[in-house]
Amino acid sequence: MCSDSAGPVPVITIDGPTASGKGTIAHRVGKALGFSVLDSGALYRLTALAALDGGVRPEDEAAVAGVAQALDVRFDGPHMYLKGVDVGHEIRQEHVGNYASRVAAYPAVRQALLERQRAFRQPPGLVADGRDMGTVVFPDASLKIFLIADVQARAQRRYKQLIDKGISANLADLLRDMRERDARDTQRAVAPLAPAPDAQVLDSSKLTIEQTVQAVLERWRDRQGPAS
Repeated sequence: MCSDSAGPVPVITIDGPTASGKGTIAHRVGKALGFSVLDSGALYRLTALAALDGGVRPEDEAAVAGVAQALDVRFDGPHMYLKGVDVGHEIRQEHVGNYASRVAAYPAVRQALLERQRAFRQPPGLVADGRDMGTVVFPDASLKIFLIADVQARAQRRYKQLIDKGISANLADLLRDMRERDARDTQRAVAPLAPAPDAQVLDSSKLTIEQTVQAVLERWRDRQGPAS
C-alpha cells in the first residue's frame, strides 16, 4: 500500500458496467479534488490493441498475458501512448473494446496488470475507475462507488460519444455488444463485475454528468466528516 507521512494515500474507486460514465465521472471528481486518475479500462484496451497489432489471437491467454506484462505505455494527461504513439483514438474503437472484454477474463492478464494499476496510488490521492477497483485492486479504498445505468441509456451514451468523435456506430449493434459484454463481465470466474460489500450504488440513468459528479463529491465529503 502506498502511503505518506499522514497515512495511506486516499483512493476513491468508481466501478460499473461499460458506458456507465465511470471515466468521465472519475476525471471530473479527480479534477475537483486535485487527485490523479486511473482509467484501468484503458490498460486493458491498450493490451488489446497491442495484441491485435501483434497478431495475437484472443484465445491465446499466455500470449495475451505476455503482451500485458511487456506493455510499453505512457500516460500524459488525457493522452495515452503505446510504443511512443498516441493511441487515445484507436483504443476507443468497438472492436478493441470487445477484444479487451474477452481477455480481461483471463487470470494471467489481470495479474500482469495488477501492480501496474496499484502504482498509480500516489499523494495526494487517486480516483480509480474500472470493474474491480473496489473489490480487487484497491480493497481498502476510502470510498467505493458502483455506478450503474440502464443498458439503453448506456448504449445511447456510447453512440453519442462515438459519433461526436467521428467514429461510425450503429445503435442496435452497440446495444447487442453491450449486453454481451455485461454478461461476460458479470459471469467471469475471476474478479466478476459486482459491487464491493461496502460500495455505494449510484444510478446515473436519469442524472446529468454534473449531478453524478456532485453526488460522488457529497459522498466523499460525508466520509471526511466535518472540517476541523
